[in-house]
Formats: sequence, C-alpha cells, structure tokens
Amino acid sequence: MQLTEIARIILLILLVVCAIGVNFGKSLLQAVIIFMSYSSIMCILWVLLESPDLAITEAAVGAGVSSVLFMLTLRRIRTEDLRLEALETEAYIAEAEKMKEQTGAKQAAKAAGTEKGPEEKAR
Repeated sequence: MQLTEIARIILLILLVVCAIGVNFGKSLLQAVIIFMSYSSIMCILWVLLESPDLAITEAAVGAGVSSVLFMLTLRRIRTEDLRLEALETEAYIAEAEKMKEQTGAKQAAKAAGTEKGPEEKAR
C-alpha cells in the first residue's frame, strides 16, 4: 500500500465519521462546524483523486459559501429566539403585575368592608 492509499482510507473514515457526527451533534453550531470539516475533507480527497477543479469547487462552495450562509442563519435564529424570549418575559411580568393589582384591590375592599367574606354571604 502506498502512502496516498492509506491517506485516502483515513480520509474516507473521517468523512463517514463527520457524516454521522452531523446527525448526532448536540447543537446546530456543532453541526455546522462538522459540516465544514466534511467539506474540507472532501476537498482534500478530490485533490488526492487528481481532480483539482472539483477540489476548488468544493472548497469554495462546500466549505466556504454554504458554511457562511449556515452561520448567518444560526445568528438570525438566535436573535429571533432572544427577541421572542424577551416578549414572553414582558408578557409574564405584565400578567403578574395585573394579578398583583387585582389581589391588592380585593384586599383593600375587604379591609374597607365593602366586600363580604364567605361567612357574611351565607347570612
């Protein structure tokens, strides 16, 4: 076996590991990074297979443009998630303040004697 054949086998094994790793990554950022590695390995394999035109295309499109688009998409998703989380927090705070005001109004009315308790209603 020549050194190039050993390199090809190792790279093919790494390629399979990357393909599986993308599916089992814990986060989207991890999946994008593994995808970038996959494209880089494919680029090296194309060079070893003496196909420089495909290697350049893989490097430019696979590891380059696609990865940048994935990163921009991730950033936009996180920004949207943060915005939605802030809106939910504001709504929760507003609801809590509303409930606090209603409870305070009931207690004030009870203290003033305008609202009857359960015992007085029975009479």
